Amino acid sequence: MKSSLFPSGPAPDVLHDKQSEPDHRKLRIDKVGVRGLRFPITVRDKERTLQNTVATIGMYVDLPHEFKGTHMSRFIEVLNSHGHIVHVENITEILHAMQARLKSASAHLEIEFPYFLVKKAPVSGMESVMDYTARFDATATGKEIDFVLTVKVAVTTLCPCSKAISRFGAHNQRGMVTVQVRSRKAIWIEDLITLVESSASSELYSLLKRRDEKAVTERAYENPVFVEDLVRNVVERLNAHPDVAWYKVEAENFESIHSHNAYASIEKG
Repeated sequence: MKSSLFPSGPAPDVLHDKQSEPDHRKLRIDKVGVRGLRFPITVRDKERTLQNTVATIGMYVDLPHEFKGTHMSRFIEVLNSHGHIVHVENITEILHAMQARLKSASAHLEIEFPYFLVKKAPVSGMESVMDYTARFDATATGKEIDFVLTVKVAVTTLCPCSKAISRFGAHNQRGMVTVQVRSRKAIWIEDLITLVESSASSELYSLLKRRDEKAVTERAYENPVFVEDLVRNVVERLNAHPDVAWYKVEAENFESIHSHNAYASIEKG
């Protein structure tokens, strides 16, 4: 029995390339492409050399005003032709391949993925896995490459004001720090995570025994920070890093005694 899904009649002599047809509106498009593509990747890991994860990817090029559309399948072809290992070196190769394959002046690549580290609890030493969010944003304009590394790190913050005015304890909360950097040399994701965690009242762990919980709670109590302190602490450390050329730091505390969040940011330049 023949399937009606795939008719067996003669194939057309010509498959029209609608995307390459002229467009009368004469409007250039800055970025056009694919977004939300889930793709298995392997990223460089400072301790274990390579780490397998799954990325959400966006790929875009500019489209000259004279063309009606771009060829979406070519983005996927470029990505698959470069394998699954992603690091700064082959990101440049992917961007230039997009420019060549899609005949564009500029190309853009977004890669966001969960990144995992094994951490030891501060007293018991028990190991557990913590997840973070990392992101690469890269653009090729001609032969010039712009690359931004982003990490999102959850931390604990304890309120200095609450500690100063309360007879018992002080309110604390989880905060999220987002750091974006441009650097003169490649910076390890792990190093940015450590930099952020050392700027907070305490870092987080996925596994804590009671003696660990006591240590983390007391550490936070002895190291209170406002959201303003948190971004300033991160920026002080970034300013001291010899390879950081630009940064944007954002901190958001998910307040435990307010219905709103506290937020602060600093951008270099």
